[in-house]
Amino acid sequence: MVKCKLVAILFICFIYPAGCSGGVKPVDYVRPQIDTVKSRWFYFSSACRPFGMVNLSPDTNVTGSWESGYLYNEPYIRCFSHIHGWQISGIPVMPGVGEVRAQKGFEANKATFSHDNEMVRPGYHKVYLSDRDIQVELTSTCRVGFHRYCFPASDKSHIAFSLDQKLAHGDMQNSAVRQISDREFEGSVTMAPTSRRKKPFTAYFVARLNRPFMHIMAWEKGKIVPLAEITSDKIGFYVEFPTRKDETILMKVALSYTSTSQARKNIDAELDHWDFDRVVEESRAEWNNWLGRIEIEGGSETQRIKFYTDLWHALQGRRIVSDIDGHYMDNTGSKPRVRCVRLDDQGKPLYPHHNFDAWWGSQWSLDILWSLVYPELMDNFCNTMLDMYDNGGLIPRGPSGGNYTYVMIGDQAAPFFACAYAKGIRNWDINKAYEGLRKNAFPGGIRDRAGYETGANPAGGGMGYYVERGYIPLHTEGRGLHREGAAQTLEYAYQDWCLAQMAKGLGKTTDKDLFMQRSANYRHIFDPDAGKALDPNLGFNPSSGWMRPREKDGSWYKDFYPIGSGEFNARGFVESNSAIYTWFVPQDIIGLAELMGGKESAIAKLHRQFELAAPNRFVAPHGKHSVSWVDYENQPSTHLAHIFNHLGAPALSQYWVRRVKEETFGDITPYGGYNGDEDQGQMGALGVLMAIGLFDVQGGVALEPAYDITTPLFDKVTIHLNQRYYPGETFTIFCRDLKPGNIYIQSAVYNGEPQNHFRLDHRKIIQGGTLELRLGEKPSFWSRTASIPVSVIESIGKNVSANPDSNPKHD
Repeated sequence: MVKCKLVAILFICFIYPAGCSGGVKPVDYVRPQIDTVKSRWFYFSSACRPFGMVNLSPDTNVTGSWESGYLYNEPYIRCFSHIHGWQISGIPVMPGVGEVRAQKGFEANKATFSHDNEMVRPGYHKVYLSDRDIQVELTSTCRVGFHRYCFPASDKSHIAFSLDQKLAHGDMQNSAVRQISDREFEGSVTMAPTSRRKKPFTAYFVARLNRPFMHIMAWEKGKIVPLAEITSDKIGFYVEFPTRKDETILMKVALSYTSTSQARKNIDAELDHWDFDRVVEESRAEWNNWLGRIEIEGGSETQRIKFYTDLWHALQGRRIVSDIDGHYMDNTGSKPRVRCVRLDDQGKPLYPHHNFDAWWGSQWSLDILWSLVYPELMDNFCNTMLDMYDNGGLIPRGPSGGNYTYVMIGDQAAPFFACAYAKGIRNWDINKAYEGLRKNAFPGGIRDRAGYETGANPAGGGMGYYVERGYIPLHTEGRGLHREGAAQTLEYAYQDWCLAQMAKGLGKTTDKDLFMQRSANYRHIFDPDAGKALDPNLGFNPSSGWMRPREKDGSWYKDFYPIGSGEFNARGFVESNSAIYTWFVPQDIIGLAELMGGKESAIAKLHRQFELAAPNRFVAPHGKHSVSWVDYENQPSTHLAHIFNHLGAPALSQYWVRRVKEETFGDITPYGGYNGDEDQGQMGALGVLMAIGLFDVQGGVALEPAYDITTPLFDKVTIHLNQRYYPGETFTIFCRDLKPGNIYIQSAVYNGEPQNHFRLDHRKIIQGGTLELRLGEKPSFWSRTASIPVSVIESIGKNVSANPDSNPKHD
């Protein structure tokens, strides 16, 4: 084994120069093990490509969707599985020597390992299984997992495929394998339905070894028998072979969700050789190309590590499920049907088809980042959703296994499409998309379905109430989760505003007027007197009001308080509370402020909420989202620190964004960084936006979109624009006088001209150019339009006047 370890160490030193000689590239800063002590099944990645169908990695816990997959503190590896996606899992394998134990289950076949003998990088994972003296190395292409095992001397070395075992989300319904030759076999495994993915979903595979195996044996109901004698439709199997000391065995496992013949096409197209090191190097290069779209200079080592790890997470999780030639499985009908994405003139796919969790909250994360830096991803996902609209009649909300899951609430695709449209990313059928989004915005559309609500005549979404009354009361109709009328009202109103922007752009004046009118529905659940019963010691203006649920008879919900006492959510709100959802009006922050008594009152209110949340790092414990005044552990809060910009107090956005970035998301150990739920790139994307100082409270949806400027973490940020979409080559941000304590923007210059407003037009950025920010340790009057309350200024310890007109302006 010494020889195997030495080769691996030399190889890693060559491929990852961060720890050896040579320059450090973006990919070298990524640390996949950040926040792995308590993560979700789809969170951890190592041997995968951007959005790869294959996500091959060790699983230390195989039970459940939460706290499963790779958990840092677990002492055993139970399998190496190929699929870690939204409600999908499968193809677990484990090498071994001597007696086969895999038929007894994952627990009986678990292997010991140590992080001291582990190497984890984007596209590569190495770990030593000490109890069986086997070194495991993993890498992949998009659709093929590539294994390199270094075995000890044994007459009975083997690789087991535990296809019959329950994995993550639930049981495996059936499985099969067929031997093709003494080096190749193929098979399938069907995942049983889950409470979220309501239909079975089958993964097909083709596996090849670089040397012959002696035989293939299978097991059914825990009993090992020759493959030819199998009668069950739910089996596991293993291949067996003798090995010399330090003998290397290579195995390729290709996936498809359509057929074994398509899996074979995938392996032939993507991996027609046995050069493992070449694939690791190619994977590293691909990751570096994607990550290198944003280059940073300056900042601390910790900040650089977290930045590129954030960006890395924003480029995975929402997995490709189409084959190399564009075929994918449509599961929206009465039976599965193989379909194909649109092809170009040469017969090649124009885009991949994806499996992904909801866009719930992505208007403040992925939508903004992707549309600026990776516009091609917006096209890919828009086309995926339109494929599902063609197949099943609805633009989806969190599709999995080729079917609808109806995860969360509302129509989260509306902000996504509207953002793409507003920024000119339009390589999809615009009229069809608008048709589908409009359908979703009325009874019978996807808004009518509450969380995971399937079946005929859905009512949990409350659209009948919304259309008739302009708000959704607390109600019991329907069968789904998240039937919380106040949150539904607020999210639908924002989504209506998004549709109004598209309608305006398309010249649909009647629709534009209708959706703009509906976008003001938030006003129907704002109670200006809701705060009068609060303890005065909390420091809130009793007349500043809160969003408050209404009963069916129109009266206010009586047992009201802005936060809860530790419940999953407060009554009327989804995974949150009134204190947070009160600010869910990105389409009309100024109108909301007027309801609160004006900008000054709104500033004081929001600032006080941050003060109250600061002792807990601005997060609530997962599953207790009702308890916090600000909760950056979950999506409804993720725009709050940027709202001060829109209230005329940009210095407060600069202050609170920096504190949240460092205190909530700054950890780079396995014990923190994302607070237990990174959520398929959303918190990673938010971290990137905070670090480069660009955001958009409105989600990039306005027909003339712009970015809210805050203070970057780095001396220099260079965004390499995709010139297939945008005319400019690079957009660069320079921070002058960046040092500890200097978090406030004193002045801004864009392409040599003063930039006196916190909003910078998207149209300017995509032309290319430079934004120069000069920083200082005290709040300035750059872009400030509101009088900041004296109490607020005193609370952040800065000696400046509350009146912006009484101090000289900075240029």
